[in-house]
This record gives sequence, C-alpha cells and structure tokens, in this order.
Amino acid sequence: MESGESRKSMKRKITVLTLCAMLLVLCFSAQAQETKKIPRIGFLTNTKVENPNIEPFRRGLQALGYTEGKDIHVEYRYYETKRELIPALAAELVQMNVDVLIVGAPPAIRAARQATKTIPIVIVTNQDPVAAGYVNNLAHPGANTTGVTNLTRELSGKRLELLKEIVPRLSRVGILWNVDAQDIGFGRGFKEYQAAAQALKIPLESLPIRASNLDFDGAFRAAAKARVNGLITLSHILFNPHRSEIAGSAIKHRLPSMGEIDGYADAGGLVSYSADDDESYVRAAWYVDKILKGAKPADLPVEQARKFELVINLKTAKQIGLTIPQWVLMRADRVIK
Repeated sequence: MESGESRKSMKRKITVLTLCAMLLVLCFSAQAQETKKIPRIGFLTNTKVENPNIEPFRRGLQALGYTEGKDIHVEYRYYETKRELIPALAAELVQMNVDVLIVGAPPAIRAARQATKTIPIVIVTNQDPVAAGYVNNLAHPGANTTGVTNLTRELSGKRLELLKEIVPRLSRVGILWNVDAQDIGFGRGFKEYQAAAQALKIPLESLPIRASNLDFDGAFRAAAKARVNGLITLSHILFNPHRSEIAGSAIKHRLPSMGEIDGYADAGGLVSYSADDDESYVRAAWYVDKILKGAKPADLPVEQARKFELVINLKTAKQIGLTIPQWVLMRADRVIK
C-alpha cells in the first residue's frame, strides 16, 4: 500500500505542476497582449481648430469598428499657415513608424512622399494625382500612395455655368488665384477657367495674389476697377484659412462669389460647388482599414469623388441684394437661411 507520506508528496507535486501551468498560461497571455500592436495612423493637416476633415475621418473609422484611443491611435500634426513646418512634421510622423499616413494639401503630399518610400500614404487631393506625379495611374497607383481625388479642376466649367445662372447679367468674372503657386492643378486652374469662359462667352479678370503678400483688399479693388460682377476663388492651402475674410470682402463690394471648397458658403460666400470633402475623408478611413488588413497601396485604385454638393447662402444673397432664381435653389443640396 502506498504510504500517507507518498500520497502527500504526490499531492504537492500535482499542486506545484498546476501552479506552474497556470503561471505559464498567464505569462503567454500577458506576452500576447504585449505583442498585440495597436495600429498608429499619422494625420498631417492644416489646423486643429474647426478642422473640417478630422471628424469625417473619425466617423469613417467608427463605422469600420475602430475606437480611437482603444484599438487604433491617431497622431495628429498641424502646420496651421506655416507651410515651412510641413517637411519636418511629415518626417516626425515617419520616424514614429506610423502604419499609415493621411495627407491632403499638395505640400503635405510631397513632403510625405519625400519622407518615406515604404509607409503607405493615403491622399485626399483636389489635384489630378496622375498629372501631379503621385501615382502611376488611377487603377494601379504603384509605389506606396493611393487615396481619393476630388476633381476640383474638372468642375471649373460647371461652376461658371452655375454662376451665370445665379447672376443672369453676369458680364465679367474675377478669378482669385495664387500666382506664385507651384502646385500642379492649382497653377493651371486659371487657364482651365479661361477655356470654359470662352465657351460661355464670359470675359475673365485675373486677380492674382502673391504668397508673400495676401492682399485680398487690393484684389477686390482691382475687381471693382475692372467692373467685375462675379467672383470665383480657387481652393488653395493659403486661401482656405482666409475664406471668411474673402467672403466678407465680397459682401462689402456686393459681389456674388463662389468657392471651390464646401466650407466657403458656410463662411459667408454666396455659393460653393465642390466634391463632398466629408465623404472623401470617410473613404480615407476605408483605405486605412484595407491597408491595416494587408492590402498594398499600389493595388488599391485611386477613387474619384462620387458625391458633389451645391450650397447656397441666402443670407449672403440678401446682403448683396441678389435674388437667387427658384430653379437654382431647387437644385441646391443645401441652403443656408
């Protein structure tokens, strides 16, 4: 028969082995938690205050099941109006070894592409990404860049048509643009409006602004001298933060004005016609999800904007003494009253 001492010894061994097994399970579990990497996204954008792009991107992540700060982390970097900070901020995000970079403005896209050839870059751009050299073609981008293009330049003719409908006596349109811009797309923006204006037989007046001297008042004085009775402001990284100022000057001069970004009418401009930026940044989250699940940017086609928004500000129309034709109001996606 087995002695009582032997039985006690066996029990002790079983207890020790059980405890060891439990400790091993706990160790493996802790190690698994430690090795589970939380994806980190780098988001390089212009401003922290009232940024129109961050919230749609967050909504897109949430719709895909991500909770920011829990199972995905977003590193935001802001350059405000200081374009010279962009390369350093892009390099900082790359050094953090983020999993994906989100960029929009042309200088930010260029800086990101110069900073890394391996980290996936998702762009939301107003440019033609092929003409700008960001991708090989829309269907097969190649390299590490993909995203969404908002077709801003392709809408030039439509904007002129809309402005002519809104202002039936439109006789001369001023184009506010940055003459120093080196950005592909923006630099040729005035020329594209010229082509559309010739077809509509509407003379254009160039209202150039220099990056070194954002003299909007001077541009509006030049518009008044040239008897401009309609204005279009090209979207640009330098202009966008000043849209309230531009819209206010247009109201002061009783000038019907159109913007190329969806926030222009909200800032007091008469009308804006553009791709829906909210939808574009929601789609940017979709690209992030695909990349985190193993897709390569080179294989993800660049999407063209699918949703466009016509916004009319009736308060501004009243301030400048303009009656918007009813058939135009009926076509508006949103009317600010």
